[in-house]
Amino acid sequence: MATNPSPPPPPLSPCSPISPSDTLPASVEDSLQRICRDHSLRSPDREARLALARLGEAASLQILREIAASRKISSLSGFIIFMARNSTVAMARNAEALSTRESVCFSGPSTPEISSLRDDTLHHKVAPRETAMATGSPISVMDRMEMASPADGVGEREIASPEMKQMELENAVGEYTMRERASRQMLALGELEFRRAFLILSYLGREKLEEKVSVEFINSLKCLPMVQFESKVWGKLGSKYVRPSDRIKILDWYSNKTHVYRCHVDLQGDVTFKGPYLQTTKTHLQRVLGDDNVLLVKFAEMSEENKSPHSFDHYCDVYNRIAEEGIMVGLRRYHFFVYKDGGKEEKKKNPTSSSVKCYFVRMESGWDSDEPYILSDKLVHEARTIFMHVHTVPTVAKYLASYICSALMHVLLHFENDLNGEMQIPFNLLDIDLSLVDVRKIEDIPCTDENGTIVKGKDGEPMIHTDGTGLISEDLAVRCPENICQGKMLEANQPLLIQFRLFYDGYAVKGTFLIDKTLPPRTICIRPSMIKVEPDPSINRPKRSFLSRYLIALLHYGGVPSEYFLDLLMKALEGAEQTRFNTRTALKDHYAEMDDDHITERMISSGVPLSEPFLQHRLSIFMAEQMKGLKGGKIPVDECYYLMGTADPTGTLKPNEVCVILENGQVSGEVLVYKHPGLHFGDMHILTATYIKDLEKIIGNAKYAIFFPIVGRRSLADEMANSDFDGDMYWVSRNPQLLEYFKPSKPWVRTTSVKKRQQEGPLKEGPLKYLNADLERVLFREFLNNRFKPSYAISASADCWLVYMDRLLTPNIPAEEKESVRRKMLRLVDIYYDALDAPKTGLKVEVPSELYVKKYPHFMGRRDEDSYNSTSILGLIYDKVMTFHEEKDGAIEIWQLPCFTTEEVPQPCFQLWNNRYSEYLQEMSQLCQMKGGECNEFKDSVFREIFRKYKQMLYGAADYEERARPRNEIFNEALAIYSIAYNKAKNDCAVGRCGFAWKVAGEALCELYIKKMGLKSINCAHSILREIVG
Repeated sequence: MATNPSPPPPPLSPCSPISPSDTLPASVEDSLQRICRDHSLRSPDREARLALARLGEAASLQILREIAASRKISSLSGFIIFMARNSTVAMARNAEALSTRESVCFSGPSTPEISSLRDDTLHHKVAPRETAMATGSPISVMDRMEMASPADGVGEREIASPEMKQMELENAVGEYTMRERASRQMLALGELEFRRAFLILSYLGREKLEEKVSVEFINSLKCLPMVQFESKVWGKLGSKYVRPSDRIKILDWYSNKTHVYRCHVDLQGDVTFKGPYLQTTKTHLQRVLGDDNVLLVKFAEMSEENKSPHSFDHYCDVYNRIAEEGIMVGLRRYHFFVYKDGGKEEKKKNPTSSSVKCYFVRMESGWDSDEPYILSDKLVHEARTIFMHVHTVPTVAKYLASYICSALMHVLLHFENDLNGEMQIPFNLLDIDLSLVDVRKIEDIPCTDENGTIVKGKDGEPMIHTDGTGLISEDLAVRCPENICQGKMLEANQPLLIQFRLFYDGYAVKGTFLIDKTLPPRTICIRPSMIKVEPDPSINRPKRSFLSRYLIALLHYGGVPSEYFLDLLMKALEGAEQTRFNTRTALKDHYAEMDDDHITERMISSGVPLSEPFLQHRLSIFMAEQMKGLKGGKIPVDECYYLMGTADPTGTLKPNEVCVILENGQVSGEVLVYKHPGLHFGDMHILTATYIKDLEKIIGNAKYAIFFPIVGRRSLADEMANSDFDGDMYWVSRNPQLLEYFKPSKPWVRTTSVKKRQQEGPLKEGPLKYLNADLERVLFREFLNNRFKPSYAISASADCWLVYMDRLLTPNIPAEEKESVRRKMLRLVDIYYDALDAPKTGLKVEVPSELYVKKYPHFMGRRDEDSYNSTSILGLIYDKVMTFHEEKDGAIEIWQLPCFTTEEVPQPCFQLWNNRYSEYLQEMSQLCQMKGGECNEFKDSVFREIFRKYKQMLYGAADYEERARPRNEIFNEALAIYSIAYNKAKNDCAVGRCGFAWKVAGEALCELYIKKMGLKSINCAHSILREIVG
């Protein structure tokens, strides 16, 4: 009977078959097999085996014993070759002083191999071995290491830590091996600027550098500007080996934007590179380490059939191998550092991709051009301590929550400080020397009962009023960056509250600072509740406030009638319709949503009629977005505000009092206060806004905040959705109708004891209980679980709660059913709040099957077979918006402005832009073929680059104001572009195609329209226009 041949070992098998021609002594073979099995390594290659054969059995076994004791082995073959070349046997042979003994002693100057290793980056890492003991006992891997010393001799210092000793050797081995075995092409690549080298690797796709690129080609690129460099590399490589949609089309390569380097890992563990892409925001990690030292890694999604537990474990093994060995980018090695789940907001941006992002950082390099930097010679866990002493937190869950929070914040407050006397982290947000700042620790204010006894929660911990809020002196506060959003500075106002991250002396502090004018200069006061281990908008005029489904549900449950919400809705619908036909309303309602280049605003301000096809198209899109919000309950409401909360610094407020500061100062009277995302019936409070006489002495005339009392058995913030004062925003309403109708319920109290909700798995242990290698495996495994087995407890509990609330708000349901529904909702509230805190607590939270629902109200947008028709206030709102939108949503007729069709345009202009427009359509077709979240994330920037290119062609500059071409030539070509785009749009019945004309030639067309219509124009700054339209 025929049998199938044995398959070759899989990529992760301990050992591959051994060639008979490379036979080694049985004891050496056994040692190799054991190392391969214990470290999950491939068998060493022929060169390494020959190196062992030359040494003999005893010396080979000595080397393999030292290798087996290593903490991490990146390349077994490289390690063996390095150790063999620097063994006592090899040294003695090189010195022609070989002894007849098996264990050879050697003392003297270093060999050429070692000397060549001691370049500028390695001179402190590798020194000759010490003389062996007379008994021939094993020599330690490296007992001493060379260090800088006076000119009269070579200094030596003892290695304090065995792990540090091992790391030093492994770094030397890794970097030496990388250079020793690197191809000429790879070494030449290292002489380029990193982003150029990365672009070459990106355009190679899955091809090998050595097979597709010559050293001469790499050298020919050195002096080219980036635009020409990209074009030449694309022609040589990218056009052959990657999709056209993956081309990096950037014109402003020399801007100060953040460079994002991406890496994709497939299910077999193979890597490809994408980028670099440019973006305006920068993470804390990128600021500290530099853009090129941070790699954003995407691990391929597992298909449904591959999501069985066995398959998941197999692919986790593949990905774990990547994490342990690192990712090679040329001769740089990047290791897993941190991950972040962007949550619901990130999922909204890219609904087809995971919101979990994984970051690797450069830990070593074999390129001579790479200078040592802040992470050089450090283990990964040591590198993390640069940011904070995160290993001191009580559990791995808090380790993850604290480190993720700090390392990946886009906008933060950071005080520059000398790190253990080694290196200053280069920050440019707030340049303050902490040695000159008085950082004081002040106590939190506990909740107390009538007898003054401190009140404890169900977890046994004292409850506090000042959770997450501290104080800062005025001189430091005014130096903080003001109102930064998406990397752009908005208008400046002196802040009252500052949300911040402070990294100081190994601490990581998070929360809010209240500006206290009574504090001495250069003073910061932090409380224990702010210390986590270890976007920063300063407070500005609150934006227009809106309701939400949850707010409407809780308010209606509390007694606010349906008619009130329906009246608000009708006013909002009428206003939305006015957007398309009223100039002032169009500018006022959509100023913040205008295009990046303000083209819609520019068209309106230039007098272009609102009925113009492209303008109607844009306004229709804005209206559709409004309709989408209204369907979900986002209804504007007067006299409601979102304010940041903090504790009363004067201590004068009583338990049910708050101090609310708005535009004109403190207000008095009853207010409704709610904290999103509160789901409990009692999360909305009626409180008394009270005037605090001495508050101005502390905060001056700053505006927009809510202060909570620091007395009572329990913090008011804790009563509202388990919130605190580390930056939480509170919904505050003075609306008289809401206050008239609403009747509050009892505040939320957890019904399940914290002690009964046990943490599961390794996250409950403290990080100090793990060996460093084991901790890295735990952290990376948690990333894989979050990436491929995400918890849906938050969304599931919120959705089920909303379904039950819809039933509760439906008229005429029996009292028994109401009570049953209420009990289920209260259980879901506890589950929901537990799920929100799970990243910090490590709890594994699930929604019990008996709380799941089978049908959803139609306003939640599920499939028809999974939906029922809701008749509650939420269903009525949805139906009215849908009906209104269907009535108003009609096709837009495409026509051209008469003043742009009366003048004859030179034929060469038409020919030129016909060709360019065809090229543009081809580019857009390729771009639209990009699929997946990793593409969507940078699509907008690619779109902008494409339009910037054609604007450059038209104006000879980045925009019209900086034009380098005669105005009449620009006007002629702008009219040609307008005619070409509008004719194409009409033929295709696609009004969106008109956008090419306005996005490329909009500035010129607006000026030409004013000129042809005989209108007068004045210059007006965008900020002034915003004030004018309100």
